[in-house]
Amino acid sequence: QELLGWLNDLLQLKVTKVEQCGTGAALCQIYDSIYQDLPMSRVKFNVNTEYAYLNNFKILQNCFTKHQIDRLIPVESLVKCKMQDNLEFLQWTKRFWDQYFPGGEYDAVARRKGAGAPPAAAPPPPVTSSRTSGAGAAARRGNTPTTTGAAPARSVGGISAGGGGAASAALKQELNTMKETVTGLERERDFYFSKLRDIELFLQQACDDNPELEKEDNGLIKQVQTILYSTEEGFEIPADDGVVDDQETF
Repeated sequence: QELLGWLNDLLQLKVTKVEQCGTGAALCQIYDSIYQDLPMSRVKFNVNTEYAYLNNFKILQNCFTKHQIDRLIPVESLVKCKMQDNLEFLQWTKRFWDQYFPGGEYDAVARRKGAGAPPAAAPPPPVTSSRTSGAGAAARRGNTPTTTGAAPARSVGGISAGGGGAASAALKQELNTMKETVTGLERERDFYFSKLRDIELFLQQACDDNPELEKEDNGLIKQVQTILYSTEEGFEIPADDGVVDDQETF
């Protein structure tokens, strides 16, 4: 709790679990508070995919390399968001921060502005005006207060006219986050597919060079091909409804 209190006070966040540091975003900003040269606009806070976490840790690794910080970042363990791994790294980071933080004010909110970061800790509620207090007192007495001035904002499509701008911005942010997630998943899919395709071509070349390899039922070639072409239970390759054009390219 002491670590989380320090983290939230420094970065003006609402982190409730050490495991949340596994996204890499908060860690990036801790080191930005020391060096103030990390590209915080590229650090993503409101993400929930391992691919997005890896992008944050790439930024952190670049910081370690640039400033010659002699410490291995256990990225593969941290992105799993396990408590023990993230606690140990956060403890080490706190000791590093105590040693190298230059002091002075650090405006965490301004530094991460536009980075898709969560809002800062909520400020205390504003003091009610005398007009509002009077209306509340009238309501407690059972009287209906008289409203003067502008009429209340009308609701359009379930969103009040006054809050339309904020709601629209929130929806755009959510849409951008979803687009980034889909893009990341597509890149990851294409990456692994290309690897599988390379293995398939390698096996085909090996069989062309030595046809006897494919005849060995328990050989390595057969075992790898079995893995490559296996499908999950319940999955069926759709049958062709018609004749495929010979000139069609796949």
